[in-house]
Amino acid sequence: MDLGIANKTALVLGGGGGLGGAIAQSLAREGVKVVVADLSLEAATATADRIKATGQTAHARQWDLRALDAIDAQVGWIEANVGPVDILVNNTGGPPPTPASGQQADLWREHFEGMVLSVVQLTDRVLPGMRERGWGRVITSTSSGVIAPIPNLGISNALRMSLVGWSKTLAREVGQDGITSNIVLPGRIATARITFLDEARAKREGRSVEDVSRESTASIPVGRYGDPAEYGDAVAFLASARASYITGSTIRVDGGLIASI
Repeated sequence: MDLGIANKTALVLGGGGGLGGAIAQSLAREGVKVVVADLSLEAATATADRIKATGQTAHARQWDLRALDAIDAQVGWIEANVGPVDILVNNTGGPPPTPASGQQADLWREHFEGMVLSVVQLTDRVLPGMRERGWGRVITSTSSGVIAPIPNLGISNALRMSLVGWSKTLAREVGQDGITSNIVLPGRIATARITFLDEARAKREGRSVEDVSRESTASIPVGRYGDPAEYGDAVAFLASARASYITGSTIRVDGGLIASI
């Protein structure tokens, strides 16, 4: 299937990580010009190099999402050197495991700025151009915790939930401009983040990582952790011309993990 997005420009936040890197590569396979942004320039460059090795176009950018005053300059560079952003993939890192109670205000504020406010302000920066061109995709990757809150991920559950309300509201505001806004949430995808969370749980509960992983896998109907490429391909479809009637939605890529309807 031709997804109809060849030569579009995509900005993928967190593109040096497991999920972001997979998203960037899936988009590149469709002929999209991808800007890989990450706090680690080394990680962003590694993803960009993998894409370029396949003959596709990719650029690496070091980007600290907490630096809100740098958004305009970062987007300006992309517009001048690659093209206007047609596809924005908001994929931010997760906060450390914490209970919901007893956390310092500064910790909440730090992660709110990096996970929520940065996404809102960046999206606001690229929306006028999308409206002018009559086409755009805003895809925000969150967590299964927005549907079924995950124990000991209090900050993540709360802040990512705010992005769901924001994205749904945005979808109604920009739908007639040819722009879609959707949430994508991963279940347990085999990335370094999942390994970290399994290790943290094992330490907290005095169990082996292997035992925690086996128990987690047993709770997934398909019987395994997801492949990052499966997640990336789902995002690429939502970014496509074929998905023009999907907006305001929350798409689960979880192997059936989340029990609720």
